[in-house]
Amino acid sequence: MSEIQGSTQKQLKSLVERIERLEEERAALTADIREIYAEAKSMGFDVKALRSVVRLRKQDDTERREQEAVLEVYLHALGMLSE
Repeated sequence: MSEIQGSTQKQLKSLVERIERLEEERAALTADIREIYAEAKSMGFDVKALRSVVRLRKQDDTERREQEAVLEVYLHALGMLSE
């Protein structure tokens, strides 16, 4: 394999360093999010439900309604919902 030359080597190094910085930022953000969930739990909130709410808020209304409708059909078919 041929060696990477001058400017290409610098570009590669720059890319790797940027990725490393972003990985560090992501790890810090993940830790911050974990702390917020722990805080919510200490305040008596259900973390599993809170995670679901956050996930649902990321969806657009149409997508969320469609998924809720399918879930309702399945739950009804399994006898898990009263009519």
